[in-house]
Amino acid sequence: MSWYPIEIRHTATEVAEQAAYDTIYREGGLHQRDSLYLWFLDLVRRVSPPPGRLLDVSCGAGDFLRFAQRAGYQGMGVDFSVAALHQLDQRGGATIPLAASNAQQLPFADHTFDLVTNIGSLEHYFAPEEGVREMARVLRPGGTAVVLLPNAFGLFGNIWYVLRHGEVFDDGQPLQRYASRGSWQRLLADHGLRTQRVVVLERPLPQTRADWQWMLRRPHTFVRSLIGPIVPVNLGDLLVFVCTPA
Repeated sequence: MSWYPIEIRHTATEVAEQAAYDTIYREGGLHQRDSLYLWFLDLVRRVSPPPGRLLDVSCGAGDFLRFAQRAGYQGMGVDFSVAALHQLDQRGGATIPLAASNAQQLPFADHTFDLVTNIGSLEHYFAPEEGVREMARVLRPGGTAVVLLPNAFGLFGNIWYVLRHGEVFDDGQPLQRYASRGSWQRLLADHGLRTQRVVVLERPLPQTRADWQWMLRRPHTFVRSLIGPIVPVNLGDLLVFVCTPA
């Protein structure tokens, strides 16, 4: 079956994409607010409680991994940007095992992990089909994959952005894709991950003092956090797919 992404491409080759991410991380990196990672961790704990062997694919500078390790997971990270992994090591991740590798060719044996996470990264791969197959391959039978992806038809994301600008949002990364809930679900299913549940993520309510201060300076984001839980799945801005190996 087909899936129908919207694609924004700034690099012509995968080598160029990797070099671009190294530059991004040398200049500061890609980071979300802590409350997003804590929201994601709460979901992960509900579907696959610790302890367990967790692989965060395309872990970047390891923001989520640090929270997962504190929660009791045996966490490990993999990313193809050496600069990202170096930043993780410098920011206190020395105790987290890391591997420098392309997520489309994971350097692990079959059925190695209880839990695989991918937080807003699969949509940036040159071959997302291969990325899905690799996540499915390294999961143990009965394991869980939790994958966050952007909706092409997010009510408070792309729909609102297109209404104002006449174009989908370009986040500036080397390669970006958006797709509908159904398209992402078909991509996952066709390459080894069966979706059990889809959860909408809008702006998560703050869980840290810094995030409360940030949100209180932006009242519209607080309203979005309150409305988020009632947004229909097909119109959610970010979609989290909870999957098992097919």
